Formats: sequence, C-alpha cells, structure tokens
Amino acid sequence: MAQYKCSVCGYIYDEESGEPSTKTAPDTLFDELPHDWRCPVCAAGKEAFSVLSSEGESGPALPMIWRCTVCNYRYSEEDGEPATKTPPGTRFAELPDMWRCPVCGAARAAFVMVRKDAIAHEKSEKTVSDVIIEGLVASGIDLVFGLPGTSSLGLVDAIRKNGKVRYIVVRHEEAAAMAASAYNKLTGRIAACLTIAGPGATNLATGLYDAKEDGASVVSLNGQVEMQYTGEYGMQEIDQDAFFRPITVYNNTISDRKMTLLLLSRAIRYATLRHGVAQLSIPNDIQKQPLDPSICKTEIVIVEPAITPDAASLQKARDAIDGAEHPVVLAGFGAYHDADAVLAFAEAIDAPILTTYRAKGILPEDHPRVISVLGSVGSPQARILAERADLIVAFGVGFSKFTNVPLDTRIIQVDTNPVKLGVGNMTIPLWGTCSETISLLTQMVEKKTRPGLAEEIAAMKIAWLDQLDSEADSKAVPIRPPYLMKILSEKLPAAAVICLDVGENQWWFGRNFLMKQQRFTMSGYLGTMGFGFPAAIAAKLAYPEKQVICITGDGGFSQAMADFVTAVKYDLPMVVIIMNNRQLGMIQVEQLMENYPNYGTDLHNPDFAAYADACGGAGIRVEQPGDLAGAVGKALSMNLPVIVDVICDARRIV
Repeated sequence: MAQYKCSVCGYIYDEESGEPSTKTAPDTLFDELPHDWRCPVCAAGKEAFSVLSSEGESGPALPMIWRCTVCNYRYSEEDGEPATKTPPGTRFAELPDMWRCPVCGAARAAFVMVRKDAIAHEKSEKTVSDVIIEGLVASGIDLVFGLPGTSSLGLVDAIRKNGKVRYIVVRHEEAAAMAASAYNKLTGRIAACLTIAGPGATNLATGLYDAKEDGASVVSLNGQVEMQYTGEYGMQEIDQDAFFRPITVYNNTISDRKMTLLLLSRAIRYATLRHGVAQLSIPNDIQKQPLDPSICKTEIVIVEPAITPDAASLQKARDAIDGAEHPVVLAGFGAYHDADAVLAFAEAIDAPILTTYRAKGILPEDHPRVISVLGSVGSPQARILAERADLIVAFGVGFSKFTNVPLDTRIIQVDTNPVKLGVGNMTIPLWGTCSETISLLTQMVEKKTRPGLAEEIAAMKIAWLDQLDSEADSKAVPIRPPYLMKILSEKLPAAAVICLDVGENQWWFGRNFLMKQQRFTMSGYLGTMGFGFPAAIAAKLAYPEKQVICITGDGGFSQAMADFVTAVKYDLPMVVIIMNNRQLGMIQVEQLMENYPNYGTDLHNPDFAAYADACGGAGIRVEQPGDLAGAVGKALSMNLPVIVDVICDARRIV
C-alpha cells in the first residue's frame, strides 16, 4: 500500500494505517477517500497530496492543537493535559470517549482542530509587506508619500511589486506628511506616509500634527529596527509607540505577523471615523516574513454614519430661529460640502452668510447673500453683522480665536463631535452631520422675509469691495500685496485648486482674494509654515485635470523648496506664487502689535526664479506691477512647474 504526502504541511497519509482523527479505517486507499476529505493537519484538499516513492512515518508531521468551541480551552497533543492525567504525546484521536474538557466539561465532539498557522504562513509566497500594501489598496488607499530606507525596504518593495499604488518619493519626510494631510482635506480620501524608523518617523511629526489638529485622516506606516527598545544608542531606533501616542487616534506596532490585517484594518477604521492619524510601526524582520492573508483575522471598515439630532433639540432650535430678529448664518469647514443646503437655509430665514477662514469659498464671494470671512482677516461689515445678531446659526464651525465668534450671543451649533458642542452658556447644541441637520432645519423653520436686509447687505458688499479696490495700488513699487491678490482674483480659473501657506500671504489671501468656485486648503489650527507647496503636490495628484496654484511667502516656501524637484520629477504642472518681501512678514507685524522692536525677521533669499530653472521647471521674476498680470497669465499657460517670484512690499497697511 502507498503513502501520500501533503505538500502544504508535510503530513503523510498511510493507506495501511488509515487516519483515526478523520475516522478513516486502515487499508483505505487514497483514491477511495471522500472528495471533501481534508488533511487533518492543515485542512488542505486531496489535490495537495502526492504519492511518496519510499516509505515514511505515517501521521502528522507535528503534534496538533485542538480547541474547545465552548470555552476556548486548547488541548496540545505535544504537552498532554495533567489535569486529566493525559501524558504528553497523546493524539487527540487516542483520548478515551469519556474524556472531557478540563475547563468546562464539554465532550470531545465540541473540539475542533486548530490549523497550524505557522506552517501555512511559511508556505505562502506573500510577505507581511505584500499583505499590508494589498490591504491599503483594498481599502481605497493608493497614494503613498515617503522616503525609502533600511528599515522600510520590505514595504517599499511591496509597493513596487503591487503596481496599483502611486509612490511619491519626497526629499523630506515632513513634506510627505503634509501632502497626505492636504490630500484628505481636499478629497476626503486617505493617503499614506511611509518612512523609516527613528529620524524618518520623527521628521513626519509636524505634518502629522497638522492632520491631527485639522481632523484630517492619514495612515502613517513606519519601519522599525529588528530588536526594539534595546535602550540607548540603538542605531536609528526610538520608542515609536511612545513618540506617536500624542499625535494619533490609533497607534500600534506589528510584533506578530498573524496580527497584520487586524491591526491594519483597525488603523484605517480609526483614521476614517475619528478623523486623525493612525500609525503602524513594522519591524524590519517582520516585514519580510511570509504571511497567508486567508487565515488572518481582519475587521470591516465602515463608512462614517450620518447623525441626526434628537427631536427635542431640533424643536428648541426651530423655536429660537423663528423668534430671532437678526439671525446670521456662519458656515464652517464642517459644512464645506453642503453649500447648497447652507444657501437654502439662509434664504428660507432671509439671513446673511458669513464664513470661517477654512470655509472661505463655500459659496462664491460675489454672491449677494455672502458678506465675507468673519475674523481677523475678515471685513468690518462681517463683524458688525455678527455683533448685532441675536442668533448665530453655526454649521460645522471650529470656534477658533481668529474667528472670534461672539460667545455671549445665542448660538445654534451643529457639529458631529459632541465634545465640541456647547461653546457658550446660551448655546443650543445639535449633535448631527451638517448634510442631515441643515435640511431638517430648513423644512422645520418658518419662512421669512426681512424688509431692507438685501439692500443693506448689498451696500455693505459695495463698501467692502471699494475698500479692497482702493488698497490695490497698481503703480506702487515694490508691488503691494492687495494688488497681487486683485490680479490673482482676476486671473485664476474658477475651477482651480489653491494651496495656501502660512504667513502674510495667508493674511492677504483671506482678506483680499475673492473666491469664485475654487477649492483651497491650508494648515488651519497648527498654522505651520511650509504647508503650501507639499499641499500643491497632493492637489495635482488628486486633480490632475485642474490648475493648481500654491500661494506662499518666501519664508514658507524656503522650508519646502527642496521638493520643487519632486514636482518636476513626477511631471506635476503647477504655479507657485511667491510673495517675496524678504521678511518673515507676519512676525514683523506681531512684533509691532506687541511693542517689540523688529528683530530677526529679515531673510536672505536666493533667486527663486533661477532656482526653478535649475530644477528643470520655469521661473519668472516680477518686480513691476505692470508686468504682474502678464506673468501670471504666462505661468498658467505653461505645462510644467513654474515659480512666479513676486517682489512685494513687506508693509501691511500703508
């Protein structure tokens, strides 16, 4: 009689001996086994077996483990069970019929064989890295920013082999994290960062903190050294779990390969539903281990559920709206995708619309109901309306100190985060998504017309636009920032995506640039310089068909300028407008406001236009206001990365 060997786990079936664990009688030929017969060790089908040319020892290659389905106790054939006086080496099939689980008393029939995962994994052609990258793609994540290095080579090679992931290699990890943060802010989709242990991980921190503060979903994958946490002087080794803990909504290290898919699915789920950074560290040796994903635990990533406020709160809000004489609608970033609903609500109660800075452009700023941004970059008219309001209806507003919402006014506050609700002692909190809640309120409220309001808003808009126009001196040299913003307002396409840096460029953009239907993104609550250009890289990858414009200052661009070659390398046409005033202009203003003498803010800049040319892009330097419109138009027509270096006046209001 013959013997057959399982090619998966090495178990040998002996026709002469049969197999007690599958109740196969002795002298049963292999061909006579039922079609659904499975290997008793690894559950492989009959097709996995081949005949042996010489005799071998019958039975499992390794002792098996059996699990009680009632209490989860495990019986090891290798160890036996002292509690039932079962000696080591006793096969489960050899246990007496009356043998019972020593924990819960269940009969042998309640036990199932535990598959030897280690054996199955060793036979897999996939590695942990392969499974991670496949898991990202399956979750819709196909864009990775990062830098390769020693402790992430397995993951990088998995990206190479996968072919469905775009891997954008940057010059500094901070840019990778900022680009991933911007990608989510612009699209709602998740991008990943990938870098090495130690310095690569720490370099991500600023960009990941930007994502944390602005509620952007990002997955950060980081290599780790093989021997973790060995103490001081480990090469490129830090305690990454501790380092990332303050930044993340989910933070873990894959120290056991079989946990790979479970931890990855949790990371994606937390990043998605908690709107933040999920970090996984993967030690170098584990990245390379074989892994069979079919026997790994995983979890489902659900979409974010819609939240509807309770009926009593909605009724209270309706009564407040119906009783208000001077209501104002304040639209925040949380309502950015609900512009039509915001407008319909404002029209129903005949109220003006103000926006936070991050919601600038939710509706075109020439709309007759939209005044401007409320806050330090907004108009005096917006402040007048907010201060005189007897009710502010705030949709998805973060209540930053720069918006400076009057908290002693009655406020209806709609937000998905209950912790943020209740900003003032007269606030009516509505825990709900804007997309659900705004339409409900619109249906519930009494429709009103407020005589004279439309004329008042129109007069306010004219006064504000006249002021902006008067500030835009078309003859002043150096070029005045208001004039730069006027030209950009006229020249930038309505479908453009604008990526904004932090500094004086941000102040002037918020105040003087008039949005049409453009999308824009910025570093909101962290307010970090150097965000604008990595964001532009992300924007062009997200929207290759759109014009992408980065508006930055000389200080902010200098922090990210090494990655201009990244835009050239990956053929990402964009226009970078540098407001070059040779100053950290915002700091200069802050020193003035706090009665400090100006000190330490002057900048020694390179020729940014020449730098663009040297990188393989194009550079245009503008010193005269009469050349500005032509230079911007030319840059927009060029199909490559372009820097427009605009020599600007460092003074704010003159």
